[in-house]
Amino acid sequence: MFTTLQDRLTATFKNLRGKGKLSDADIDATLREIRVALLEADVALPVVKDFIAAVRERAKGAEVSQALNPAQQIIKIVDEELVGILGGETRRIRFAKTPPTVIMLAGLQGAGKTTLAGKLALWLKGQGHQPLLVAADLQRPNAVQQLEVVAERAGVSVFAPEPGSGVGDPVRVSRDAITYANDKQYDIVVVDTAGRLGVDEEMMQQARQIRDAVHPDEVLFVLDAMVGQDALATARAFLDGVGFDGVVLTKLDGDARGGAALSVRGVTGKPIMFASNGEKLDEFDVFHPERMASRILDMGDMLTLIEQAEKVFERDQAEEMAAKLASGSSFTLEDFLSQLQAVQKMGSIGKLLGMLPGMSEHKEAINNLDDSEFDRIRAIIQSMTPGERADVKVLNASRRQRIASGSGTQVSDVNQLVNRFLEARKMMSQMAKGGGIPGMPGIPGLPGGGGGGRPKKGKKGAKGKKGRVSGNPAKRAQQAAALDAGEAPDAPPQTLTELPDAFTDLLGR
Repeated sequence: MFTTLQDRLTATFKNLRGKGKLSDADIDATLREIRVALLEADVALPVVKDFIAAVRERAKGAEVSQALNPAQQIIKIVDEELVGILGGETRRIRFAKTPPTVIMLAGLQGAGKTTLAGKLALWLKGQGHQPLLVAADLQRPNAVQQLEVVAERAGVSVFAPEPGSGVGDPVRVSRDAITYANDKQYDIVVVDTAGRLGVDEEMMQQARQIRDAVHPDEVLFVLDAMVGQDALATARAFLDGVGFDGVVLTKLDGDARGGAALSVRGVTGKPIMFASNGEKLDEFDVFHPERMASRILDMGDMLTLIEQAEKVFERDQAEEMAAKLASGSSFTLEDFLSQLQAVQKMGSIGKLLGMLPGMSEHKEAINNLDDSEFDRIRAIIQSMTPGERADVKVLNASRRQRIASGSGTQVSDVNQLVNRFLEARKMMSQMAKGGGIPGMPGIPGLPGGGGGGRPKKGKKGAKGKKGRVSGNPAKRAQQAAALDAGEAPDAPPQTLTELPDAFTDLLGR
């Protein structure tokens, strides 16, 4: 969604690199570019003005003028101010002291409320709760049936006593749902209300009646992130007419400019609590302002990536895989297949790579990645015998022909997979032992970003350096303090999710 804004900001900050000191003219030029980038992203004008004013005040103060690296300090200021306009801190659901906790969903028709209700219920179920979905949208044709289907897919219960499609009283249904939840001991009730094509008094009146009937602990306004400024006008009108506690952004995986997402907090004063970034029910999570700001500035979102990996990879499995990677040859195609299947559970490979820092420069390559490549690789590996997966060196010409026929591929595809696997295994073994990768830039947090490796003989002697020393005096002092305190260096990667370059080489990047 923020592709255009990300590209503009990245290009703007590139112009600052290498400058030991920034003049007022440099800062003004940078702020002009940032302002244009935000306006092009359809961010509300009052939000842009406040943002630029805050950045200007900090950029022209001692915070930048006395910094060792002024360009990086500017980026830091922009990052912090972006976090501010996105809400500052992560806002969590307020649960009722006495269950059930009632959550009311509201918004325009087409914003994705019904699907969002299923996503929220699935997420709450994963947190250990027992949610109940309530079909209070009785006007949109087949809205009740859609909610029942979504509830079934999410594996949660639904309260739908009325057929809908213009039949039934949504206020009575909502009220009865609370009684039903108490009787059946559901601890969370999610009320899916009706939307409209535009803001009107009828919608407001019905929403107020439902609110007064169920006394919700949270009223969440569902906002289509692709609509733009019109959505903000609706949000303001609904805030004045009914009121809400937080915002849920849908369709963040769309190709719109994203102005609504950056503006809604500043316009309404209400925090963004959740974000939906795909069509699948599990593509939904808590909204973290600092992580979204990092993505916009192309600094990645490693925390979200790690959280997704932790849901898939067991700790003992990760430790076993780390040992195999360190030994090198013991990592087999069978191990790779299990890792491949686990990565598939995490979602699209393009989305996963997009969470890594500096990936905007490889955006075209990431967009061209085809997840169907997973299926082709899996078919090739599964066409091998256990012995062949354990030792690819036994794969002679006749075996490779048999594997190609069994997987519906060409012999050249089998050869390509085997060759890339051997190269990647060698690379991953080197990385697991702490060595860098020749030819890869030193990016902190990425493979090849520095670390151990063999000590080089030279002026420092055969032992070489104990570690990579930063050129930044402040960072160098920090590293020295860490060594004095006996802190261990960063742990080596333990799964293929932490080895993206080697992994994507196998996919034919």
